[in-house]
Amino acid sequence: MTLEIGLTLLVVLITLVAFIREWGPPDVIALSVLCLVVALGLVGQKEMLDVFKNEAPLTIAALFVIGGALETSGAVDHIGRMLRDKLSGNTRLAILSFSLITAFFSAWMNNTAIVAIMLPVTLGFARSKDIAASRLLMPLSYASILGGCSTLIGTSTNILVNGTLRDMGIKQMTMFELAPLGIPLAIAGIAYLTIFGPKLIPARSSITGTLEIDNRTSPLYHILVGQNSSLVGKLLSETPLADRELGIHVMEIRRKGTRLMTPLSKVVIEKNDRFMVAIHRRRGGAAQADTFFQSIGADVLSTVDGIVSELVVRDESSLLGKTLAASDFRQKYNCVVLALHRKGVNVTDKIAKLALEDGDTLLVITALNNLDALEATRDFILTDSPEDLPHEVPVKKMTSHVVWAWVALIGVVLTATLTDVLGGKNGIFPAIPAVPIHYAAMVGALLLLWVKVITPREAYSSIDWQVLLMLYGLLGLGLAMKETGTAEWLAKGLVDIGENFVSKENLPIVLLWLVFLLTICLTEVLSNNATAVMLVPIVFTMANEIGVDPRPFLIAVAVAASTAFALPMGYQTHMMVYGPGGYRFSDFLKVGIPLNIICWVISCLLIPIIWPF
Repeated sequence: MTLEIGLTLLVVLITLVAFIREWGPPDVIALSVLCLVVALGLVGQKEMLDVFKNEAPLTIAALFVIGGALETSGAVDHIGRMLRDKLSGNTRLAILSFSLITAFFSAWMNNTAIVAIMLPVTLGFARSKDIAASRLLMPLSYASILGGCSTLIGTSTNILVNGTLRDMGIKQMTMFELAPLGIPLAIAGIAYLTIFGPKLIPARSSITGTLEIDNRTSPLYHILVGQNSSLVGKLLSETPLADRELGIHVMEIRRKGTRLMTPLSKVVIEKNDRFMVAIHRRRGGAAQADTFFQSIGADVLSTVDGIVSELVVRDESSLLGKTLAASDFRQKYNCVVLALHRKGVNVTDKIAKLALEDGDTLLVITALNNLDALEATRDFILTDSPEDLPHEVPVKKMTSHVVWAWVALIGVVLTATLTDVLGGKNGIFPAIPAVPIHYAAMVGALLLLWVKVITPREAYSSIDWQVLLMLYGLLGLGLAMKETGTAEWLAKGLVDIGENFVSKENLPIVLLWLVFLLTICLTEVLSNNATAVMLVPIVFTMANEIGVDPRPFLIAVAVAASTAFALPMGYQTHMMVYGPGGYRFSDFLKVGIPLNIICWVISCLLIPIIWPF
């Protein structure tokens, strides 16, 4: 082992610990690693610039824009609602139907976007049919992963591995090269969830159910504090308006026509102040509106419809790491937080001082007509869709936008597929140039901007910049492993160990099973992209060491890196359904480990047949 290899292994170890212990945001960790390998001389400054020439992040960004257009236009949402309206209350049929539609669309769109779209649809169906939402949401998350394994653009990991193939001088994957493996995996996984899901997945309640919310609807009152009110001149915190025991929640204060942004603890009530107030307690016993307002000398001006709903904090939310108090949550979002659900635990005390994390579920009370504004912030995933609630909502997009969104996506897929088959050096018509996926995706995204299906601001907000920046940083680590010989050193070590236990003829098969298992284990605690970047150079060198085609091993890494089912933190979509489903950590172990084994066995049996050594 050389000094450079030792330093690289140390960086890898630090990276693993940083991701597992969550020392910082993933993109910050990855970019810090990139700078570290350059500072240590493991990668030259010129080679560092080569990292940014990789087209994988560009392809992913363009596909994020196309996926954002499909999301905002309602293209997928409408289909989900049609399915929901026609389904019966049979749990297995519901799991099968929602899983199939989720898996299909996740083959073309970002998994997170699909789950964000289907989450309120699925929850609405569960409420209407009196089915435990937990029985449907975990399969929803799993199906989004399984569907993404079927196409080149189904997950960012596939695109990342594909870009690495080009850098290594290996033929890149075609659009549907993974389909012979991905489709059987999706079929087997969905069949497992449909048959055994109702038995394995417990019927757990969401935060609304576990806190015994009797009524999810609640009127909100606009009241005027008269000049003779006993409240005038007092701190709001010292008045009955701050009495949570009576179920009083101040939503908004207006003074002289302007909304007051002062924290409630510092507000001194003045005459003619206007308040929006909710009166709601989880288990009843709230104050009677007429009697209460009369007792404090306030007049009711009007009422609006309110709802107790759940908001899931997104992975790209501007609230991450902030407390409710520091973010001015009530003033900014027109909501009052009643409780917080985190990793299976409901928190109802001192919520304002907790720093919010990805996947936190907030139980809030807000106006029905505020849900559209909450959805527009992209800080939350709504569990109540505005279109499903009894109030008028404006039509956001024209029907033509749905058509254009599908035209862009289908055009990208057909262009990349057909030009690869028909054109290029090995094609039927060599005069037709092969259009790379990153160019086709960029043209598709630009088309949607030109026809105004999506605005530039919406396009930028639809891109998960954390993923892109993390990819650039991790590519630097992969380059360091290759340039310093670390990948070769580790690969030789694996081969030497393997040769001590199995014959040379069986070594490729055994190593394939071990690589797939190792990838699954790592991706449960790391991001799928981090796992792929670290293992790709190792398995590539390992295949060369034993004299076989590296493609089967690279395919195994790409697929295994996306099959994280056993831990809730293994994939973003798991955290999205964790709170609304009321899950516990052990629920994912019980359902996810058998699914991991299914994917491991089927993949390792099929890969040598589809991609021979």
